[in-house]
Amino acid sequence: MPSIKPFRALIPSYHECSVIVTRPLDNYSTGEARLIATENQYSFLHLIDPSLAEPSWRDMRAELIYRKIGLTIKQFLDSGKLIHQAIPAVYIYECIHNGLLQKGIWALCESDDYMSGAIRKHEVTVERREKQLAEYLINTGLDSNPVLITYRPLPVIDQEIDKYSKLPPLIDMLFNDGSQHRLWAVEDKSDIQAIQDAVASLDVMYIADGHHRAAAMKGRGQFSAVLMNTSEIKIHEFNRLIKGLNGLTAPEIIEKISETFELTTSSSPVYPARIHEIGMYVNGVWYKLSPKSAILNQKKNPVEKLDVSILQDHILAPILGISDPRTDARITFQGRLAGDSVTIQDSVDHGLFLIAFTLFPITVDELLGVADAELIMPPKSTWIEPKFLVGLLTSYTPNLKSL
Repeated sequence: MPSIKPFRALIPSYHECSVIVTRPLDNYSTGEARLIATENQYSFLHLIDPSLAEPSWRDMRAELIYRKIGLTIKQFLDSGKLIHQAIPAVYIYECIHNGLLQKGIWALCESDDYMSGAIRKHEVTVERREKQLAEYLINTGLDSNPVLITYRPLPVIDQEIDKYSKLPPLIDMLFNDGSQHRLWAVEDKSDIQAIQDAVASLDVMYIADGHHRAAAMKGRGQFSAVLMNTSEIKIHEFNRLIKGLNGLTAPEIIEKISETFELTTSSSPVYPARIHEIGMYVNGVWYKLSPKSAILNQKKNPVEKLDVSILQDHILAPILGISDPRTDARITFQGRLAGDSVTIQDSVDHGLFLIAFTLFPITVDELLGVADAELIMPPKSTWIEPKFLVGLLTSYTPNLKSL
């Protein structure tokens, strides 16, 4: 059974949140990140990469970089920009973005639960990326970008979230992208115990997003996580855009696809409304594809049944020659959030790509089914919200390297 722990968090000063909090570094171009760090001496980016604002640090040895981060943490604490909470707590987290309101519990999860399978995964991780994250976490003690964990709903946790979210928040921040973020500290020991007992009643929890961050801490204690039940997380699709037609013409592509799919044309863009429905845009025409029963009947495990797998196994690989979507430069993955629908069609109409495929989002049940079967999703299968800001709430363990 999984478990969670309270922790003494680093939080921004109430009136300094918008100054300190940032998106993850990889959400910015190098130029954007350097500009932010140069103009804002208290951006959390300084605790991620000191060289952004100080070019002289770019070739420094790693131990000097980490020492610099340690000095910057002290500066932030001494100036009151960051505050180290005195009492261990779990936290209620609420975010509102693009009209979507999501709530959950922010706490520490055990890396032993990840290793034992009490916290299950659905993605493969890259060892190099794991190592980079582990070195940063160990040397700085800063865990500021939580893993998103999901679980089947628990009434006790829902009740605790509802109770605290009616109180004045510890943090209430409007970020520059229009998203709203609120935090409440649960310090009462009986309330913490009630939440811990509820989590312990579960057989298993699931990583929704943040596999590398969880893997980086395996065998090293705890990692920061936001727990949201399965009704709270939002899964978007990743669509596929392809350069080239593998030497075929559009009519030849359509003829080959029609051997295994039912095709109907559409006068408007096709963004599937259900599983086993795929949109295709080629040569100025939208099509709706439905796999024939012969395909569906031969699918056995949860990964084979996914629409991303059906598309890959029956169109991308055998017809368009894309056998490894992880490495083939001809394929691009694009998530479709509000306002993206025109972009996909325009990308083909303008000649950047020659064919595009749209998919219905993978469902939460499909995601859990893959994890329960101890299988791995195909690359770029899901875009899951919420996406967390960095520096809003940080687990800080200065002596982590000596543990």
